[in-house]
Amino acid sequence: MARDYPIERTRDIGIVAHIDAGKTTVSERVLFYTGVSHKIGEVHEGEAVMDWMEQERERGITITAAATTCFWMPTEDRAGGVKTKEKEMRINIIDTPGHVDFTVEVERSLRVLDGAVVVFDGVAGVEPQSETVWRQADKYNVPRVCFVNKLDRTGASFEKSYASILERLTSKAVKVQLPIGLEENFEGVADLMKMKAYRFEGEHGEQIIEADIPDDMKVEAEKCRAELVEKVVETDDVLMERYLGGEKPTLVELRKALRAATIANKLVPVLCGSALKNKGVQLMLDAVLYYLPSPVDLPPVKGVNPKTGASEERPASDEVAFSALAFKVASDPFVGQLTFFRVYSGKLEAGSYVLNVNKNQKERIGRILRMHANHREEVKEIFAGEIGAAVGLKYTRTGDTLSVEDTPVLLEQIVFPEPVISVRIEPKTKADQEKMGLALRRLADEDPTFRIKGDEETGDTLIAGMGELHLEIIVDRMKREFKVDANVGRPQVAYKETVKATAEAEGKYIRQSGGRGQYGHVRLRIEPMARGAGFEFVNAIKGGAIPQEFIPAVEKGIKEAIDKGVVAGYPVIDVKATLYDGSFHEVDSSEMAFKIAGSMAFQEGARRAQAVLLEPIMKVEVIVPEKFLGEVTGDLSSKRARIEQMFARGGTSAVGDSALKVIDAKVPLSEMFGYSTQLRSLSEGRASYTMEFNHYEEVPKNVSEEIVSGRRK
Repeated sequence: MARDYPIERTRDIGIVAHIDAGKTTVSERVLFYTGVSHKIGEVHEGEAVMDWMEQERERGITITAAATTCFWMPTEDRAGGVKTKEKEMRINIIDTPGHVDFTVEVERSLRVLDGAVVVFDGVAGVEPQSETVWRQADKYNVPRVCFVNKLDRTGASFEKSYASILERLTSKAVKVQLPIGLEENFEGVADLMKMKAYRFEGEHGEQIIEADIPDDMKVEAEKCRAELVEKVVETDDVLMERYLGGEKPTLVELRKALRAATIANKLVPVLCGSALKNKGVQLMLDAVLYYLPSPVDLPPVKGVNPKTGASEERPASDEVAFSALAFKVASDPFVGQLTFFRVYSGKLEAGSYVLNVNKNQKERIGRILRMHANHREEVKEIFAGEIGAAVGLKYTRTGDTLSVEDTPVLLEQIVFPEPVISVRIEPKTKADQEKMGLALRRLADEDPTFRIKGDEETGDTLIAGMGELHLEIIVDRMKREFKVDANVGRPQVAYKETVKATAEAEGKYIRQSGGRGQYGHVRLRIEPMARGAGFEFVNAIKGGAIPQEFIPAVEKGIKEAIDKGVVAGYPVIDVKATLYDGSFHEVDSSEMAFKIAGSMAFQEGARRAQAVLLEPIMKVEVIVPEKFLGEVTGDLSSKRARIEQMFARGGTSAVGDSALKVIDAKVPLSEMFGYSTQLRSLSEGRASYTMEFNHYEEVPKNVSEEIVSGRRK
């Protein structure tokens, strides 16, 4: 089977943004205009095609990233109404969640995408989570275009939103469009590249009417056009020379230069519209084709040869060896497990065998599916630059590399944050108990930020995740998909422990009675490491003080002690343990004895090295009418909050308050439970807040004592 669309005409893009900016509405319009769906599904009516989970439809939020494939031909090429396959392009879209509890979905989507459309709310402009997703895109160097949405809302301002992008995200943003009218007078879009105005008519805005720019906008449009041309020619030396010589660049030249600058992350085009009112989405699709990269426009993907450890590159071509990255696992009631993957090089046929490089396991690709929102198409073969889903993979999890057996390559893995909150969960009946184990395992396979562990003292099951909503959805899915009924405890904070100083300790485990005894003796050096460095074990034994066969046992003993903790029973992080000395007995020494000695030495060393508790600190943004500012800040201060800044925000609240204040603060997670109810009662229901994990920090001494004694009660 030959490729139906050349790789140059393929775009892999994601739609990312803050919660409620309108990502799913934009995606719905894209599906409608590209002909994938024949009716527009509205989010607020629970009919969105991209939100296919029951929980998403009920709550009106996106939880899982949905992938779809659609086809688009530039607006100017379809003027005659004739579609030609030569000009049509394939766009693979991933619609991502905005809620910070599902940050993993955004992270893994950006890892495999070539470009992104960042959507902004025209009233609020850049919000805290907009910054989070922007930084995630920076991390993977993803080229992006901005789409300022909701310009029909009261209080919308394109200029303010654009200024907030320049100020808070990037100085490389450049206007490519201007809105015609604002709020209830929003009529259409002025294109600064072509210097034409576009209005969208018909029931769903499918008829695009091109006209001249209105007279009252001409001066501003000319000014913005001059700025745009200047910024674009600055990125291209040849154009710059000609421009300085008084020659004006043509439309084709401008587009070509802007495309090159966008792909190199030198410029970010800013577009505008209102997805709900069906204005501007088609031109945003055009911009995706014009400015965002195809797989061949980007440098070859880098990886490591697992056999030699040498770095390798794989270009985006069908002719080279196959390599792909699995970025998502989803349970499907009909086919079992679906594994979504992005093909970086080569091609893959259904029924063939691949190697999971991370696990060193052979896997058989049973079927290959191409996703179209909520339905799927089975294909025989998939090519470089495409996104598909495979059925039949047993061992592959999120972030694993798939490649051909004879030329394996290990691609860069995705790093996921640690969970910050946990709840106890117990099944209601014996039948539930059996089903619960399977359900939790399935859900943990899907979501790398969801963890399960047993409490040894009480025998309870603890589930941990990124926030209260995240765990609520997990429990809801257990009930619906796996028919498991369970009692859920109060949320608990996932504390951690670490050390502040360097210390040495020895551990002796000696039991020598008649006959066979036990003898293990180790000396350890415990040192703190930078945040996020994890655990490192160094074997510095010289001269055979401890035989090599016992050293893994020492490491195992240390790891057990790390999991149990030394202050209050929480796992120890960011610590380095160096085994530098010890002794052994020729007859009585055993792995068991060294394992216990290693564990004892670590516990003793950690206590000497000033072991402390760490707690998750959240970045909180509260939007509150000025009238209630005093009560809200006072309440935050009582929660051990560090208020970093306060500023006024334009626009009005739902009730019509003109002066809204924004408070940025860092607050420990343990103080934030039940905050939404508290905030409502403090502000007569008129304030709102968003919260996301920021970092771990040492717990004050008085709070630490409370936690320790609380665990012992």
